[in-house]
Amino acid sequence: MTTIVKLKTGSKFEESGSYSRLVSVGDWIYMSNTAGRNPDTKELADDLIEQTGQVFINIETALRAVDASLADVVCSRVFIQNPEDVPAVMEFIGQKFKGIDPVTTVTCPPLASTVYKVEVEVTAYRNASTLPTQQISIA
Repeated sequence: MTTIVKLKTGSKFEESGSYSRLVSVGDWIYMSNTAGRNPDTKELADDLIEQTGQVFINIETALRAVDASLADVVCSRVFIQNPEDVPAVMEFIGQKFKGIDPVTTVTCPPLASTVYKVEVEVTAYRNASTLPTQQISIA
């Protein structure tokens, strides 16, 4: 029987919004839109790349808690507050996902607060990084 795991990080938003940071159903892992707030200090850097780095620390920490890693990510959705920040954020993300190559959507909607410069949501498949991969190019 499949067990559903619901991971909480202690965020006040998870509590008030009645949601989980991450839910895994079998090998599928769905992660909520994740901001760059340090969960220990509750601080949010003003710097775009520092926030983006913390986003990935938060994502990787949650994935490790359910025996997965960034290498298992198959889909990402990137939300960037300011369209002018897209090149810098995507350059950073490009380095994090180098060789992983998930499908990715990038959009620039207003986020929950203007203090958030970037948020990322991911879907992973546990142990995807160990499965055979075929790359097809139509270019």
